[in-house]
Amino acid sequence: MTIPPRLRRFLVRLRRDILFIAAGVPLHIVPPLLFLWALTQLIGILDGSSDAAPLVLPAPVTLLVIAGYGLTEAQRWRFRALCGVDLPRLRFTERKRQFAYNLLAGPLLGALELLLLAVVSAALAGALVLVWVSAVPATWRLAHPGYTTVASYLTILSLLVLAAVPALAGGLVRLENLVGRAVLGISRSDELARRVEDLTESRAGAVDAADAERRRIERDLHDGAQQRLVSLALNLGLAKATLTDLPPEAREVIDAAHREAKDAIEELNNLVRGLHPAVLDELGLDAALSGLAARAPLPVRLRVDLPPELPRRAAPAVEAVAYFVVSEALTNIAKHAREATRVDVTVTRLGEILRVVIADDGMGGADPSRGSGLKGLAQRVRSVDGTFRMSSPAGGPTMMSVELPCPT
Repeated sequence: MTIPPRLRRFLVRLRRDILFIAAGVPLHIVPPLLFLWALTQLIGILDGSSDAAPLVLPAPVTLLVIAGYGLTEAQRWRFRALCGVDLPRLRFTERKRQFAYNLLAGPLLGALELLLLAVVSAALAGALVLVWVSAVPATWRLAHPGYTTVASYLTILSLLVLAAVPALAGGLVRLENLVGRAVLGISRSDELARRVEDLTESRAGAVDAADAERRRIERDLHDGAQQRLVSLALNLGLAKATLTDLPPEAREVIDAAHREAKDAIEELNNLVRGLHPAVLDELGLDAALSGLAARAPLPVRLRVDLPPELPRRAAPAVEAVAYFVVSEALTNIAKHAREATRVDVTVTRLGEILRVVIADDGMGGADPSRGSGLKGLAQRVRSVDGTFRMSSPAGGPTMMSVELPCPT
């Protein structure tokens, strides 16, 4: 016999609800029993009726505390295995929520569960009352001629109650899910905190992936296209030096190609440094910033104070942000800082903070809200949870301050 799918789903759901309710009865009834045990021992101490009560009382009290914590895991299993609801694993310090459910809400739900199971048992017994009556002696049936009418009414009433059981069981299961999620589930503040942690981790992963991709492109350009251009420039230079009997037109073409090859090498060097400078990985932030200061069009006074007693360098992503902040700032100063004659760059490590300060003596007036370059700097700093501040009053000077987290 094939059971229709709709009826099969109904029976599976009913079986799940009844099992969920039945599994909750012992978990919810244990704390009240322990409480009654502790209460009787306390009464025995107060009225002096029990000499053993002072020795026995710590046992139920201890078991109550253990139940307040230990039953949480059992409830998590019940919700997950029978309802598919995955409650979070609460920490030991979250005792208020665990005690509130196991010692307060749980007994109330357990009373409802016991009541429902009692109603189901009574309804099943009432639905089979005619079967029970057929098993009694015939003399009793002859002595009670109206039993069939009473049994019929009782059977009909029991069947009506059984028809309401699925709805009652489903409602109780939904109530328990609601209470369980509200008390044992993730609170709104915890959910937001975990969401922030997940977003922070994903953002850090994206920053690291982007930095790794820049490193890969830098290596490919340095080992591939740059080497080919260098080889081309050498060959053109060799041709220019050895082929002296060529017509003037041909020599001009070779000279022009040689110059363009050298210019291409220089542009590619700048591009590679803009992607990710190799010296930053090899020699560190001090050497990389010294190279920037040497190539800057304005005099740069650089001071890098990284205490040697630090256990390790800053994270590669943090060092890269610091390098590009200084690089972009020097470029902006050279392009836009009117009457600037010098730049001061100070990099200091203060515990878990890497601070970068860039100041120039120009006329000021820089506004981060109007320039895409300064916006990009601020976004790059925020990508590693750093802070970006800028002061540029009219007439100068301009000072940019960046603080990057650098946990040890």
